[in-house]
Order: sequence, then C-alpha cells, then structure tokens
Amino acid sequence: MSVDNDVRRLRSETDEPGWEVDPDDDWGVAVVATVGRQLRLRREAAGLRAGEFGEAVGYGEDLVYKIEAGKRIPRPEFLDKADEVLGAGGLLAVMKEDVGKVRYPKKVRDLAQMEARAVELQLYDPLNVHGLLQTPEYARGLLLMRRPAYTQDEVERFIAARVARKSVFERDPAPELSFVLEEWTLRRPLGGRAPVRNQLEHLLDVGRLRNVELQVMPMDREQHAGVDGSIEVLKFPDGSAVGRSPAVANGRPVTDPRLLRILELRHGIIRAQALTPRESTAFIEQLLGDT
Repeated sequence: MSVDNDVRRLRSETDEPGWEVDPDDDWGVAVVATVGRQLRLRREAAGLRAGEFGEAVGYGEDLVYKIEAGKRIPRPEFLDKADEVLGAGGLLAVMKEDVGKVRYPKKVRDLAQMEARAVELQLYDPLNVHGLLQTPEYARGLLLMRRPAYTQDEVERFIAARVARKSVFERDPAPELSFVLEEWTLRRPLGGRAPVRNQLEHLLDVGRLRNVELQVMPMDREQHAGVDGSIEVLKFPDGSAVGRSPAVANGRPVTDPRLLRILELRHGIIRAQALTPRESTAFIEQLLGDT
C-alpha cells in the first residue's frame, strides 16, 4: 500500500466523531493545547514541515495542524509514533494518560475518579441498566434515543467514557459493588433484541464476580423504597463517603452523614425488597432464554 493510501486511510479513521475538544472543559482544553504546542515545537526543531511529519506518523497534514492548534484530541498511537519520529525520548508518549482523560465529558471524568478510589459502591438506577453494567452496544442504543439528540461526537465521547469506567471491575483489591436493577429495564428491547440479549449475557458474567452483588427488583412488588429515584453511595478507604439521589439535595453530591444515612437506608430496603442475587441470576437466565 502506498504512503498516500496509508495517509488517506488513517485520515478517515482519525477524523471520526469523538475526538473533538469540548470548549467548555477548561482542563481538557489546557491539556490538549499544551500537547499541541509541544508537538509543534519539537516538529519545528526537527526541521520537519507539517506535511512531512504527517506522512511519517500516518496522519494528514490538516489533522497535524488541528492537533498542534489544540483543536483535536490526539490518539494514543499518534503520540507514540510522534515520540519516535521526533526523538522525544518518551516525553510525548507519557502524555497519553492525561490526553486520554480529555476525551471523556468532565462530569463523567469526575465520577470515574471517585469510582476509582471507592472501596464500596451501592448503586440503584430505576430507569436503565446502570452505566457501569452497560455494554457499548446497549449504551449506544440509549444515547441515540436521547431527545434533543446528542451529536455523533457526543455519543462517541459518552460511550468511550462508559467503557473506561469499567476499569473499576479490574482493580486489585477489588471494591465491593451492589447493584439493584428494575425488571422492566431488562424486559424492554431498547435498541433491538440482539443488543439486549448481549446485555443480559454481560449481566450474568458480571454477577459471577465475587465482589459483585447483582439483584433484580420484580415488577410485581407491592412495596418499593426506590420510588424517589436513583441512588449512588460511594465509600472510600478513609471512612468518608459521597452519595447522590434526585430526591436528596436536588441530585447534588452530598457528604453530610445524616443525608448519607438516608440514602443507605433506602438502598438497604430496596435490596431487601428485591430478589436475592441467586434468584436474580436465575431470573436473568430465564429472560435470556425468552429473548
């Protein structure tokens, strides 16, 4: 394959949605602008024009200019290749971690940072399968249903963020996670039956993890402590905690012990009213067989 064909192929790949800089994310804008300046300074010091550098790293000249101007989030492999071509000795490649975080919306990034520190997570979502449990296909289906509609760039950014948050399941030592799901969220074929089937299979896989308690709230329950909406309680190694629910402090994160006690009480009652983890697994297996 010729160099020109390589550049055209990679230009199409790198110009896909999800890599634009959010102008309202001050930290993200600053990170990408700093990386862009470093790239331009090192490229010029190496005596390379933007087009020549683009050919060397497999990017089109226009994308090189966008990245250097801080208008485009560089891919990790771009920084690796740029580091090699410019002889930066790892100083460009090391920026991948911060640059990678920029792709995620700020509010999701803040949540992911808290989840990464938590030793226990108590989670209940009455509307959808919780974000930490969603497959990319299921998440895409939900995001595309949003009205007013998200832009394609926003959809890709949110999907990337949700996938990145799943690292909470890979931590060692692993945190304790308790999920309560509503039966109706598992029955409705949102996004199509194939994505829902894959989602149910994923729930069974996650439910087998030793640190995960996954429960289903049946629709036939006459008592339900979750009528006031979703609940999130995250506990940290130092004994502190943060919680959030639309019924408490208008959905803002809270750390007041009295408010946290209310959220934990509600979550505990919801768990008691739901099917046990073993019953929930059997229920999801039955749904899977019917899907």
